[in-house]
Amino acid sequence: MNIPLNIDWQQILLHLFNFSILTLGLYLLLYNPVKKFMDQRTEHYKKLDSEAIEKLKEAKELEISYEKRLEDIEKIIEERQASAAQEAKEAADAILKDAKEQAENILSEAQQAAQQERARILEDTQEEITQMAISATEKLLAQSSSGALNQFLEAVKKE
Repeated sequence: MNIPLNIDWQQILLHLFNFSILTLGLYLLLYNPVKKFMDQRTEHYKKLDSEAIEKLKEAKELEISYEKRLEDIEKIIEERQASAAQEAKEAADAILKDAKEQAENILSEAQQAAQQERARILEDTQEEITQMAISATEKLLAQSSSGALNQFLEAVKKE
């Protein structure tokens, strides 16, 4: 078999066979491990992405629950402030009521004391007036009796 251009088919087939062995060897040694590594890496990043998405969802849920808790706490605080304000108002009203009662008591006691003082002054004044009337009567009687005594003595002397 004479082939033009000095082509040896046996050499071509042998090179082709070597090339296929090399390709198969490289495929087994390089392509599969690299492909397997790339698949694992893709899976790893997909897993990381899905975990990140789940963590974002959890974070949003936590944020929503915390916001709800904050709203509830704010409502509780507002209720407690309102009740504390109401209690303070009631306490202030009670204090004002007690103060008014004490003021009324003080006024009534002062009025009673003033009335008692007035009554005492009136009694003292009546006693003084009585004493003055008695002393005036005694003086009048003393004068009139000395006048009557003088008249009696004059009448006795004339007789």
